[in-house]
Amino acid sequence: MKRPGLQIAILALALTFPSSGVAAELVVFAAASLTDALKEIGTRYEAGSPDRLVFNFGASSDLARQIRAGAPADVFFSADVAQMGGLEKEGLVRRDDRVDVLSNKLVAIVPPDSKLTIHAARDLLAVRQLALASPDSVPAGIYARKYLESIGLWEELRDKVVPTLDVRACLAAVESGHADAGMVYRTDATISKRVRVAFEVPREKGPPIVYPLAPVADSKNAEAAAAFVRHLVGPESIAVYKRLGFIVLVAAAAGPQSP
Repeated sequence: MKRPGLQIAILALALTFPSSGVAAELVVFAAASLTDALKEIGTRYEAGSPDRLVFNFGASSDLARQIRAGAPADVFFSADVAQMGGLEKEGLVRRDDRVDVLSNKLVAIVPPDSKLTIHAARDLLAVRQLALASPDSVPAGIYARKYLESIGLWEELRDKVVPTLDVRACLAAVESGHADAGMVYRTDATISKRVRVAFEVPREKGPPIVYPLAPVADSKNAEAAAAFVRHLVGPESIAVYKRLGFIVLVAAAAGPQSP
């Protein structure tokens, strides 16, 4: 016969850990430029949820390729709509689940002690090496190439380009002095004390930069993935994005957009 005190303890444990509330391990594939934001958001989320998050950061094109190959992803947060759109066409994400969350700006960066005089895009012609995330496949590099093409500088600069794995590798190339200059997102430049912004591309003159978010259609943790996606467009997450310099597109959840 169980003692009353033991019965009360068992009941308390049952209420604290309901049998239906099985913790999930969510695998989140996200663009490299989201690393700092999502690590901060993830830490806070785990503190109030039984679920655990595993992040896989990288170039959106590589992440989409991994999802197509069957990698066990639950959520995809891309740095461009093309990669998300490709997965949607293949049935790997659903249109109704997609939401465009963020935007960004392109900036040119140089080492802090650079003697180069770079105040506008044409001044990049003076550099020997221009680091870009791979301009053929990685969103940040594709955006940079499209911008340079739009102002007629790409053909003059393409032989100077040092392609990197993703936008954070581009940032590292300039930080280490392996490239005279680079083009990254504004949010990447602001986290580093080892580069300075030479100039910023006005948003209206650059290509549209959009970060779409969606749960992966065949996730084995569908409810948990949907809950985390909701959190990623909620007010706490929006506050983090804004503080780190992202432009917020989900106006209904975020209020006024960042400048």
